[in-house]
Amino acid sequence: MAHKVLPDGRMIWRRFTPSQAVMRWMGWLAGVAVFVWCWNRISEVTTWFFVWDAPRIAGDIFTRATPPRWSYMEKLWVPIWDTINIATLGTIGALIMAVPVAFLAARNTTPSRWLIRPVALLIIVSTRSINSLIWALLLIAIIGPGVFAGIVAIAIRSIGFCAKLLYEAIEEINVDQVEAVTATGASRWQVMAYAVVPQIMPAFAGIAVFRWDVNIRESTVLGLVGAGGIGLQLSSSLNTLAWPQVSLILLVILLAVVISEWVSAKVRGAII
Repeated sequence: MAHKVLPDGRMIWRRFTPSQAVMRWMGWLAGVAVFVWCWNRISEVTTWFFVWDAPRIAGDIFTRATPPRWSYMEKLWVPIWDTINIATLGTIGALIMAVPVAFLAARNTTPSRWLIRPVALLIIVSTRSINSLIWALLLIAIIGPGVFAGIVAIAIRSIGFCAKLLYEAIEEINVDQVEAVTATGASRWQVMAYAVVPQIMPAFAGIAVFRWDVNIRESTVLGLVGAGGIGLQLSSSLNTLAWPQVSLILLVILLAVVISEWVSAKVRGAII
């Protein structure tokens, strides 16, 4: 806060000093200049004819896509089941790999803060920084297309997410319980089993359910690159311009996501 003294002795209170106000105005000016420059760059590479014509195209596609081809539903049961399996098995695989990484990354459980912990943090960052679609593309080139590639892609993508939240939960445990178990003469592994693990189990369960919910969404599009699931049906329908089939597939995906959200909410509510 700043103030200005008038000739009659009164003081006018201001939120910022004159120098602070000038700096704020310069910041706003720089922000507007960057925005204008970015907008010009985007405009140069944008075909505005298609942008202005987009409402008509969207209306035409909507007309072609309604009503959905309900008879096509019989071909979607297996793909949607594959999608659920990709998300479920991928989440389980990620949790199996994320638990040891989390214990190695946590400051209070890692064997070495200078050697092992940086490696664990590198694993967390590297697996989180690459999207599941990119992992799927790489794995398809290595192990071939199919559901297995999708499962591995989801698992690798989820390791960093699960391990990061879990090692933060490990670092926030109550130290008094650890000291109490240690005072009984328990070994390092017994301290882990009886003092650390019981405290992080609620967080672990919540992380698992939340990540499974996220993976349901991600696994629906892995088929677009050949990793199996309902995304494969969506890709083939889009390639053939079968819009009634596309609308049905989108409705099925929406329903699957809504059900997974409901299930995860129920499970988290039971845990909490």
